[in-house]
Amino acid sequence: MGGRMAEETFQVRDFWITVLIALGCLLGSPAVLSQGQSSPPSAPEPAKKPAIQAPPQTHRFWDKENEWLFAGVGASRTLDYFSTLNFRSRGDHEVLLSNDLVDNHAAFAAVEASATGLSIGVSYLFHHYGHHKLERWVSILHIGAATVGAAHNYSLKTVHTGTPAP
Repeated sequence: MGGRMAEETFQVRDFWITVLIALGCLLGSPAVLSQGQSSPPSAPEPAKKPAIQAPPQTHRFWDKENEWLFAGVGASRTLDYFSTLNFRSRGDHEVLLSNDLVDNHAAFAAVEASATGLSIGVSYLFHHYGHHKLERWVSILHIGAATVGAAHNYSLKTVHTGTPAP
């Protein structure tokens, strides 16, 4: 039983290491870091009359796209809640939270609701400071991570205990 727990911890650690390496490669690639100039300018351009710039396009925080994204975050967290309860009822152990917390359904539902609220709060902070693409990506990444976690929970095999038959 101890070997299975160590093996699962190692698999989870390998998964997160792989995710971090992939993100590092993506964010550290030359295409992301380049400034888009393939050759230096040959001569300075003459000064032009500055055009009247329109204010940047902004949107309300509670627009349709954010409402759908927040609904998706809530749905994916709900899916994660039920998938975690499913694999706990099959005898497996929770890796990220304590089993006592997961087995207390009200407390675990509060954790899932808090995670949804935290995601909306982080999106609001990005919106407030003008990072509208990041505002959307917080929800998109949260939906993806929670859905992949739920799919992983449902794919786990049932743990068979070695209790002898009477």
